[in-house]
Amino acid sequence: MTDPEKLLGKGVERRRKAEEIIRMEALLDLCEALSPEATQQILHELRVHQIELEMQNEELRRAQIELEASQARYFDLYELAPVGYVSLNEQGLILEANLTATALLGVARGALTHRPISRFILKQDQDIYYRHRKRLAEEGEQQACELRMLKKDGTPFWAHLEATAARAGDGTCSVYRLVVSDISRQKFQEEALQKALHDIKTLRGIVPICAWCKKIRDDEGYWSQVEVYVHNHSEAEFTHGICPECREKLKPELEQEGKCVAEKERGPV
Repeated sequence: MTDPEKLLGKGVERRRKAEEIIRMEALLDLCEALSPEATQQILHELRVHQIELEMQNEELRRAQIELEASQARYFDLYELAPVGYVSLNEQGLILEANLTATALLGVARGALTHRPISRFILKQDQDIYYRHRKRLAEEGEQQACELRMLKKDGTPFWAHLEATAARAGDGTCSVYRLVVSDISRQKFQEEALQKALHDIKTLRGIVPICAWCKKIRDDEGYWSQVEVYVHNHSEAEFTHGICPECREKLKPELEQEGKCVAEKERGPV
């Protein structure tokens, strides 16, 4: 309830009480001219009337308490919702926004009213919004899209928009109701996943490798050892050893190297 409505309600209540006081004073003046029996009857009626007024006042107090509780629930459900709620007119101007929407955009509620929602959409994503709005106007069914919006300070963020149209009696769209969700974290996670998948696909694709030294050429044109390339493009780690086939080929060389080491350790005879 707005402040003018509250003041009007209080004024009506004061006038009602004043009229009751005047009627009671008139009845008391009348009692002075009546017989005791008639006076007693009038006093009884006044007492009944007073009790009725007290009951009405109690009902009004209960109604006021229920109204305040309902307003508190509305505040929690609408103003403090985890998503932004925005109402637009046919021209795309903002009619109303909840506190979450004002926080997402970084703009006070009063400064949002009658401003075009397109002002808070990244220039590169304006076409996405206009196609979204066109489909909503033509089909009348709920529409959803993802685009980048802008805060007041110019900081972009990814948003998921869901819109419905409230139609007038003639079938035209009178109000568009927009739900705005910040999905920036989800988008960052998707980008990280795409990068990881790209790295994995790099290992599955055609890898240019030197037929002689077995080095691999990376995307920037640099040649590196196989283990270095694989390490940079995956989470694999390497340990080094000699396979049986290579061991047989290198056996004479390894034995000769072993003899040289032994002689060095013994020293001159």
